[in-house]
Amino acid sequence: MMAQSATAAMMPLWVPDTVRFYLAHTETGQTIRSLARACGLHPSTILRQIRRCEQRRDDPLVDSALTRLGAAFLPINQQEDSQDMTAPLRPLRTPVDDATVNREARRILRRLCETNAYLVISPELEKAAVLKDSGDAQPTRIAVIERVVAEAFALNDWILCDRPGRIATYRITGVGRSALKRLLAEDTGRQPGFAEAPMPFADQHRVWATREIPDAAGEKAQKIRYNLAESPLALLARRKDKDGRPFLSPELVAAGERLREDFELAQMGPRVTQNWDRFLTAGDRGSFGGSGPAEGPRAARDRVAGALRELGPGLGDVVLRCCCFLEGLETAEKRMGWSARSGKIVLRIALQRLRAHYDAQAGMGGDLIG
Repeated sequence: MMAQSATAAMMPLWVPDTVRFYLAHTETGQTIRSLARACGLHPSTILRQIRRCEQRRDDPLVDSALTRLGAAFLPINQQEDSQDMTAPLRPLRTPVDDATVNREARRILRRLCETNAYLVISPELEKAAVLKDSGDAQPTRIAVIERVVAEAFALNDWILCDRPGRIATYRITGVGRSALKRLLAEDTGRQPGFAEAPMPFADQHRVWATREIPDAAGEKAQKIRYNLAESPLALLARRKDKDGRPFLSPELVAAGERLREDFELAQMGPRVTQNWDRFLTAGDRGSFGGSGPAEGPRAARDRVAGALRELGPGLGDVVLRCCCFLEGLETAEKRMGWSARSGKIVLRIALQRLRAHYDAQAGMGGDLIG
């Protein structure tokens, strides 16, 4: 590992050693030999890593991340010398912290693992969107991420640019899938007792995660394994109705994805996961109150709570379980005591009501479904 210089010590832990070597050499002027002696590596190894980092600057996210890190951690004397240079088109924000990178990785990498999902970003925007193709319809927006976080993902090789241009697109890499598995394993602790047994061969080709699903009384929780690449909503959207049209229209899919996006954003706040059972059939459908570390998670909790109250018991339960908890329809039917194959009809009715709720919110000045 690289010896901790004053500059390197200030950098977040998510910054790879390769980038630390590169910035130490290009920004602070440390020689390759001195870096090699400090970390116990051969100079040729350091040289290869620095060259590779330089070659990656063709990626717009990697280039802006390196520029941001270099500007944030330049020695004071070099910052004073660079003040006479032309100012950038937009001020560079401070690099994101480790807790934010790990938290957002659990949320965004999980969405990028889904089939036909990709990240898009433009140089003029401070946020990137995760879109998902759904046949001939317009792509559905399933998540939003800050640019600084997307830069951290690219710098760690978690996402890779597959279509450069004015609007660049990125997809998750094998390194990103491995990072997500590690983060999810830290959350679950690899505890046994899953409702779905592991499948060794399938597990090689899928990214599995777990959720605790409350029962109808909101008292007990069962750990469920699910495949991140396929949500119950996406599977149902590919089915055809009797007249040959998709069982779920793109507008209904967008409504469900909007609820899930708010649900995922709401998980950033404290004491949230144990409270969602209050919105299930036998629970108290009260509000969360005003507690929360930031307006973003608090506003997302309020939007989810408002949508579930609008749907009421039954309809709110099925969208929460299938769209947010990612519980399969058959499992949801058994848990709620419904007859077989009735869940998809109830889910479609619930999504129609949810779409009407979002349309009403938009009419009062809220956001449109993207």
